[in-house]
Amino acid sequence: MLFRASAKTVAAMAFDTSLFLHLTEQFVHLHGHRPSTSEVRSWERSIPLLAAALNDAGLGDVEVMLEYALPLNSKRADVVLAGVHPATGEPSYVVVELKQWSQALPHEDDPTLCHVDAYAHPVLNPVEQVRRYCEYLVNFNGAVADHGHRVNGVAFLHNATEFGVAGLRAIERDGHGLLFTGERRGAFLDHLRTRLSDKHPGAPAADELRAGATVPSKQLMSVAAEEVRERTQFVLLDEQQVAYRMVLNAVEKAKHADRKEVVIVTGGPGTGKSVIALQLLGELYRRGVPALHATGSQSFTKTMRKVAGARRREVQDLFKYFNSFMTAEKNSLGALICDEAHRIRETSANRYTRAENRTGRAQIDELIDVAYVPVFFLDEHQVVRPGETGTVADIEEAAAKRGIPCHVVPLDSQFRCGGSDAYLRWVVRLLGLEDGGPVVWEPDGRMRLLVADSPQEMEAFLEARRAQGYGARMSAGYCWRWSPEPRPGEPLPPDVVIGDWARPWNLRGDRSVSGAPPAALWATDPAGFGQVGCVYTAQGFEYDWSGVIIGPDLLWRGDRWITDRTASKDPVFKKATPDADVDRLIRNTYKVLLTRGMVGTIVYSTDPETREKLRQLTGGVARETVPA
Repeated sequence: MLFRASAKTVAAMAFDTSLFLHLTEQFVHLHGHRPSTSEVRSWERSIPLLAAALNDAGLGDVEVMLEYALPLNSKRADVVLAGVHPATGEPSYVVVELKQWSQALPHEDDPTLCHVDAYAHPVLNPVEQVRRYCEYLVNFNGAVADHGHRVNGVAFLHNATEFGVAGLRAIERDGHGLLFTGERRGAFLDHLRTRLSDKHPGAPAADELRAGATVPSKQLMSVAAEEVRERTQFVLLDEQQVAYRMVLNAVEKAKHADRKEVVIVTGGPGTGKSVIALQLLGELYRRGVPALHATGSQSFTKTMRKVAGARRREVQDLFKYFNSFMTAEKNSLGALICDEAHRIRETSANRYTRAENRTGRAQIDELIDVAYVPVFFLDEHQVVRPGETGTVADIEEAAAKRGIPCHVVPLDSQFRCGGSDAYLRWVVRLLGLEDGGPVVWEPDGRMRLLVADSPQEMEAFLEARRAQGYGARMSAGYCWRWSPEPRPGEPLPPDVVIGDWARPWNLRGDRSVSGAPPAALWATDPAGFGQVGCVYTAQGFEYDWSGVIIGPDLLWRGDRWITDRTASKDPVFKKATPDADVDRLIRNTYKVLLTRGMVGTIVYSTDPETREKLRQLTGGVARETVPA
């Protein structure tokens, strides 16, 4: 969170404006950039009104936590109030979503979305928004995990009239989401008094919430079966829920109006793209809508089939590849959910394709044609092979040629890397994928970043983390030859050789060999730790601790990165692949590898100058913390 104090102190600091200077300084420290003008303006206009309301209600000793960071993701609740329940004497918390809106209208037939003049696209109804924040907090904070009744949520639209937002109240149904306007300020004060005592300070309750252990994130693969077959396992927040609702609404419209619509959902690593995709598949499956999930990743698709369809074959059959639709009938599906869509190829044909099916059609066209609502989840910075064409521009162009409306929903918050926006920004700046050059890592309490002096040191550190119950994997740039698959019973060839340290690559085939899992399960089977993964087996997955070996294909020289295509052993790079494309794809490869960890990342470079640069960028303290 950015700031915490009693309601009395917040009101006083808001009055002399020192509060907003403090919030700005804290924001810069945590996120590495200044808050937007609109965010500062919302602080200046909304926080004083909330602080005044608390003091007018006699709740000056209630603890106010501003911009409260939700665990394991980068979303922040505007305010969490902490105090004591006046009737039970238990800790009591009120999550407050502050809006400056003067009016808002519900979206068509879906009151969980709404329209506000300031936004071109639908946004989440603040009642639904704060309800989901409450549910998420209960799901992921040990202090309230077994005490959901202690958490309450309100949306305070202090500039709104009752008439202006009347349509938003249709979804008020529980204590996790109530709406109050400036016109009903008295009712808002009364409600706060029912949840927070005026006789006890709120600091101890705030301490308890802050000390609550973070409940481990429900790993995507471990709940896929329940997700698809039974019920919702994840709480979608803000733009995630907007994306989810936009797709479901498009499917309903297509069913009734016999018309197509394309939805593109964009977001970086860990923004929840695959979680939304699975929730959509599960919901459409339960509704009886013909829908399929498709990816260009053999590892991801096979893992989905194994985990989600462990007991029912029809569930396995829901997971396909992008090249599965070459001969499919047009509009034979209600929806096609294309996950990892940045891996869409120019064409589905390969050397095994029958001659009669070599039509030359673009793979994007096949995916759009097969469903009334094709949905594409993608991250353009994860394109790692030549010939991958899954970009927003490519999909929009293909839709426009057919006269099909296309909607883009961006996802900003992320759940990977401990929910650390700062870490993701550090990685992007490090690799030159964003302007400004590398910056020194400043620990933010969410993600750990370490540099190892040797591969032995990195592996020993990760082994120690595994002994503590964490999951861990080692991955590397594709800089070592990959031997043919060994025969059953034979040891895996130790291809990744660095000095006197040598480890095998992960398997390439579909069967386990000598205790190592098949390629598709390397990232999720604990036995995968003994091998080094490459970008193609790591992409789309996550694990607690990530060890990344930067090979000689990416070197720091002087004041910049140099990519050496001759050091890459990746067979997808042909002589005809332009140097600029190879440079971009190598950098994207390391972005993927460096963003797999949920708890921390430990990095080793085979090059001394590059290792020294990494030490400088991690503040020079990482080496002291590496030994287990």
